[in-house]
Amino acid sequence: MDFAAWEPVYQSILDDFGYSRSEDEASARLLKTLMQNADLIDDEDIEFRERVIVFGPASPSFDGIEGATIVSAGSATSVLMDAGILPDIVVTDLDGDVSKQIEASRRGAVTFIHAHGDNADLIMDHAKDFTGPVVLTTQSRPDNVIRNYGGFTDGDRAVSIVLALGADSVELRGFDYTSPVLKDGSDPDTKMKKLSWAKRIIDSYGGRVRL
Repeated sequence: MDFAAWEPVYQSILDDFGYSRSEDEASARLLKTLMQNADLIDDEDIEFRERVIVFGPASPSFDGIEGATIVSAGSATSVLMDAGILPDIVVTDLDGDVSKQIEASRRGAVTFIHAHGDNADLIMDHAKDFTGPVVLTTQSRPDNVIRNYGGFTDGDRAVSIVLALGADSVELRGFDYTSPVLKDGSDPDTKMKKLSWAKRIIDSYGGRVRL
């Protein structure tokens, strides 16, 4: 991801939600500090099969997924693990049922752990519990340790990661932009606005993404 191309989108998101760039960057520094002894891997070592499927949590179908690279966006990890499916990649900002994400990491899934201004407490509580291979991400300026592939929510960030790392296309399952799966304490109006941004970002990839 060319940060210069992403930065105007990022600034629009900050303006729309009233988020703080400095808080995003503080969380990124925290994540880097806590994970300096973790199993950090080079994203160039991640390989994708010919088919790549990104799962969201909205009652996805598991038909015909054999042989595909399975990518789980946040809370979809619980849906997959409960169905007996270990994702190859988990993309998370550490909310929802983190225990299933930690279990997937322990069993070898690659986890992209994301820092933003609202999840510093979750980073403190959970980041070091991920014992498998990890890549650290931010929505602000990246460096050689913490990456930025674009994307805002776990779902569209997962799509952005897969495409940035060389997948030709991606299939989406369990994505619903109109009926969000709400977590405890989340605001429905804010969630809908986040999903609107997710759709906008995913739509920007055109035919490389299919439902």
